[in-house]
Amino acid sequence: MTFTPKRRWPAIAGSVTAAALVLTGCSAGGSGNSDGKTITWLVDNTENTITYAEKLAEDFHAANPDITVEIETRPQGGDGDNIVKTRLATGDMADVFSYNTGSLFQQINPEQNLIPLTGEPFMDNVSESFTPVVTAGDNAYGVPVGTGSAGAVLYNKKVYEELGLSVPKTWDEFMENSRKIKESGTAAIIQSYQTTWTSQLFVLGDFANVAAANPTFAEDYTANKVKYATDPAAVKGFEHLEEAYKAGLFNDDFASTTYPQALERLANGEGAQYPILSFALPELKVSYPDQLNDIGLFPLPGDDPAKNPLTVWLPGGVYLPKSTENVEEAKKFLAFIASSEGCESQTEAVGANGPYLVEGCDLPDDVPTAVKDMLPYFEDETRNSPALEFLSPVKGPALEQITVEVGSGIRSAKDGAALYDADVTKQAKQLNLPGWN
Repeated sequence: MTFTPKRRWPAIAGSVTAAALVLTGCSAGGSGNSDGKTITWLVDNTENTITYAEKLAEDFHAANPDITVEIETRPQGGDGDNIVKTRLATGDMADVFSYNTGSLFQQINPEQNLIPLTGEPFMDNVSESFTPVVTAGDNAYGVPVGTGSAGAVLYNKKVYEELGLSVPKTWDEFMENSRKIKESGTAAIIQSYQTTWTSQLFVLGDFANVAAANPTFAEDYTANKVKYATDPAAVKGFEHLEEAYKAGLFNDDFASTTYPQALERLANGEGAQYPILSFALPELKVSYPDQLNDIGLFPLPGDDPAKNPLTVWLPGGVYLPKSTENVEEAKKFLAFIASSEGCESQTEAVGANGPYLVEGCDLPDDVPTAVKDMLPYFEDETRNSPALEFLSPVKGPALEQITVEVGSGIRSAKDGAALYDADVTKQAKQLNLPGWN
């Protein structure tokens, strides 16, 4: 199955913060390379990422015996953002590093810190749907790693079948399903606030519904013409989070549950539904292969069952900092990542959780059930919207803390949305966006 993107999505921006960190390193493709060069690759520390990174490094080394790739890791979320920003600022970045596309990419000052890739032959393999989200000024700076994904609800199909439930197409249907699941003694909606970034999906994953209700929202938001707290469609993500909390639909220990624990509960049917990014699927495959096809996917429901669109995320990027002393070797590695061989390495390592945005990369027929649920939304552009961070440079850094508060009953949905608007205003002013100063 080949995915051909139909839409050219514009470039955007996002935010980062600062901290000190311990990095772990491991060599892939050999224990050393006394006769050649060793390059380093900084990636996040999720099991899925490390697994495909090591496989890419191993296969690249097999094809290029004179180059060894050593993997370094960093945390996810805000701490990881801090590491990337700090290491770029101090000239201590790895030879190659993986990081967000879109809004967060813009905030690492790519024109100052990164080596442009425009004109490199391997960029011809990169989908034109991806290039804008790694572009600053006149140049593109990254290649995609991983696949397209979605902000959606992963659900345990066995629990649904046992309770006779159907996939919901509206928020009211989702709440009704959730109440029935709770009555059965199973956690209806898994939340994992110990891993704070996971708290954002009720808001971020709802954006396709916002765009369906207001097609110009992203443009108006960037121009400071609409706000989360006052737009009736945009505020619903916060309201839904508050409503689900007040209805007691979360796992009892949502405040202390981690992302890996949430995946375990979903796989084992101890929790029925988990609003999360679908990049969780390869991690489920690695940790719970026997339960992988028990997991399905549906969009976060809105009000209109006739639309019910999916919010989609573009893959992360791999970049070259200007501080690298191994430019040619690093470019060779990026060329491998942005090739059909690179896609095959990733699929072999962790499977595919969506479409690749590299030309010539096919998906196997035996993709997980949740991927099959997702692909129709990718293939029909009227049934999806990119997440807001791929359409606007405006994204505040404090959303994950705010959504934890709203989802814990500490702050109301209205106050949370207003606080996020204030957070966004600071970020937009730092970016010197028109209409914000």
